[in-house]
Amino acid sequence: MGFSVLTLFGSFFVLLLMNIPIAVALGLSSIISLIVFDVPLSIYSFTMYSATAKFTLLAIPFFILAGMIMERAGISKRLIDFANKAVGHLRGGLAIVSVITSCFFAAISGSGPATVAALGSILIPAMDDAGYEKGMASALVASAGAIGIIIPPSIAFVVYGVVAEVSIGKLFIAGIVPGLLFGLSLIVASLIVSKNYEFKNVKVATPAELWKSFREALWGIMTPVIILGGIYGGIFTPTEAAGVAVFYGLFVGIFIYKELKIRDLGKLMVDASISSAVVMLIVSSASVFAWIVTTQGIATGIAQSMMAMTTNKFIILIIMNIILLIAGCFIDAISAYYILLPIFIPILNVIGVDLLHFGIIMTVNLAIGQFTPPVGVNLYVACGIAKISLSRISRAVIPFVVVSIIALLLITYIPFISTFLPSLLGM
Repeated sequence: MGFSVLTLFGSFFVLLLMNIPIAVALGLSSIISLIVFDVPLSIYSFTMYSATAKFTLLAIPFFILAGMIMERAGISKRLIDFANKAVGHLRGGLAIVSVITSCFFAAISGSGPATVAALGSILIPAMDDAGYEKGMASALVASAGAIGIIIPPSIAFVVYGVVAEVSIGKLFIAGIVPGLLFGLSLIVASLIVSKNYEFKNVKVATPAELWKSFREALWGIMTPVIILGGIYGGIFTPTEAAGVAVFYGLFVGIFIYKELKIRDLGKLMVDASISSAVVMLIVSSASVFAWIVTTQGIATGIAQSMMAMTTNKFIILIIMNIILLIAGCFIDAISAYYILLPIFIPILNVIGVDLLHFGIIMTVNLAIGQFTPPVGVNLYVACGIAKISLSRISRAVIPFVVVSIIALLLITYIPFISTFLPSLLGM
């Protein structure tokens, strides 16, 4: 097993250190291993095709397109305005607004970077102008954007459900409370960090102003209601829900808000196609990597080694969390699912951890990775918007990483947080 691990994982990490894109690194390390292990290279193309030829994965390009349409339609600024009218007058109100709107937009986009991009261009300048330190404001928006892969509909949950063979509908509903807990922890941290800031006074919105902003934002607020309500009402599947989200976004953007023009659709389609192609390339390359991990006995060997050290469920979950937190610093969630799940699933079955519950644990870990240096993608998006250095935002993000890990531990050791909603709905 040692030689197999060294060949596959060693070549992968060497390629990453050479700054090779993750999808390419996964593919090249897989090809190297196939040659070394004298496996026919035809396996590569066959496995790539079979990994992507799944109806469920159609949800990914549709949710990506839906998120782009919603952003272009003007939904994000209306959500921000409503949240600002509701709580913006409170001390630290804009920090609360950042997290609340991230929760709402997460339920539209399903993506962390998309949430940061859509909200950051409005919230970061507003927080800077209101008296927040720009590094802290950027770090908060980057951290809150990670809620995008926890609160449904989540692209990450779609991939986890495919890899682990867990109901995507159950994953969606199970992610709601952990996502809200994650957001609450960020609000607490932001209020503590900003307690010594001098803020500009913000007048309290009148009931009429609050009602007007709510009516404007209602079409955006209804998006997750329609998507999740349709899924759990048995009207459509998660994959079909993604298609419904696209047409709903088009309707709202073109006919209600009238900010989306027919001429914009071509560029939106191209952008969504590029983003989808990147995701699917990672899925297909990672699937070959995972196939090698499984067939060469690497997953079994590592699992047996871990079980030989301890069978204590508490300790094993701590070890898995540490591995996932470290992995999240360097690789994206989709790659992590394909690389690590073949190793973890046999262990989880032995120690009796529900794969639904572990899906939430793993996704929260990888959400934290989105705003953890050195490869936290949300940090780079926020840096680009705020025009600040990575070192500045990396220092400011530390309190948010700490409270997120506390939330992660609660989610890990109190399964009820993740499972009670599916149980309540009889799922």
